[in-house]
Amino acid sequence: MAACPPAPPKRLAPARLGPGDVLHIGSSGLRSRPVRVVLSALGIAIGIATMIAVVGVSASSQAQLMQQLDKLGTNLLVASPGDPTFAGEKVKLPQDAVGTVGRIAGVQEVGATGSVKASVRRTEKIAEENGGIQVVASTEGLLKVLRGRTDSGTWLNGASGRYPAVVLGDVAARRLGITGPGQQVWIDSRYFTVIGILAPLPLAPEIERSAMVGWKAAQKLLSFDGHPTTVYERSTDASVEQVRSLIAPTIDPQNPQNIKVTDPSAALQAKAATKGAFSSLMLGLGGIALLVGGVGVANTMIISVLERRYEIGLRRSLGATRGQIRLQFVTESLMLSGLGGLAGLVLGSLATGAFAYGGGLPWVVPLWSATGGFGATLVIGTVAGLYPAVRAARLSPTLALHAV
Repeated sequence: MAACPPAPPKRLAPARLGPGDVLHIGSSGLRSRPVRVVLSALGIAIGIATMIAVVGVSASSQAQLMQQLDKLGTNLLVASPGDPTFAGEKVKLPQDAVGTVGRIAGVQEVGATGSVKASVRRTEKIAEENGGIQVVASTEGLLKVLRGRTDSGTWLNGASGRYPAVVLGDVAARRLGITGPGQQVWIDSRYFTVIGILAPLPLAPEIERSAMVGWKAAQKLLSFDGHPTTVYERSTDASVEQVRSLIAPTIDPQNPQNIKVTDPSAALQAKAATKGAFSSLMLGLGGIALLVGGVGVANTMIISVLERRYEIGLRRSLGATRGQIRLQFVTESLMLSGLGGLAGLVLGSLATGAFAYGGGLPWVVPLWSATGGFGATLVIGTVAGLYPAVRAARLSPTLALHAV
């Protein structure tokens, strides 16, 4: 009876590396060369910090603009005379424009100003130069429509609006050197007593540069003709577009084309959009810096492979597979990039916080920018470590040990 042939020897399976082993081996190169690690991670950190700071500063500025829009509202419309007619005549709004606009369905509040042909000076001894300040007649409801407030003093009412009293915009007050109520300014040919100074009005910058007197006082003391030059109305949010289409034909049914209707909040919205476009450009520059940092990581890993050939050969001779060698260096590259990414997140957030604190802005760092930026560092770390890892895995154990 023939003997059975001996069974072939079983092939030994390589030892499996657990997650803890992978992290320990991958971090060994980082622990042995801390200065190189810091310098390599710095490139990644600068790129991420730039991206986070750019996005954060832009988001903080936009958040402030959105807060202003929420506070001031986007339901304010302004009606004013259009361009002169073909005959060269200036368009005038009718005297009852405030009343007619107020009867439009959906309109909640209406106010108006009227241009007065008068100059305002600190005293009668000063020349005609008034620093660009205009004198306007104002209705009592104007401040409520604009959602403004007085920084000091009071607003015009039914009593003060009949007498030589004036409320100054904040810019007008600074240019005239008025610091508070009770002081007087020279308008036309008499003194008017300042009863209030307004806080800034982002949706009505023309009011900030105006001296406002009561409607009846302007007619009685300054020869005001009673025709408003600007009508401000605030409607419900749902009826803004409908009211916009009705204002011009309501004010002047025969020639609605002579009435110009504008939305003051559009300027803030355009400003927010402009900031977003500018941040996109800066974000691209931050991305370039991040790619440069990735090139630095790849260069560091290639040098690390060349310097650690003996270690690679020794591990291969002890049974480490090519896959384990690749995993070691990819992990090292990922950890190097991850450290740079975390440092960049901290630096970018701190830079955004410093800018926001200095400018009185809300501190906003979008979550998508933080997660996206850190994810980009991991992707770049993986890509940067692939070639050095493959190169390390291809080293022959015999040649690696012989070269030492």
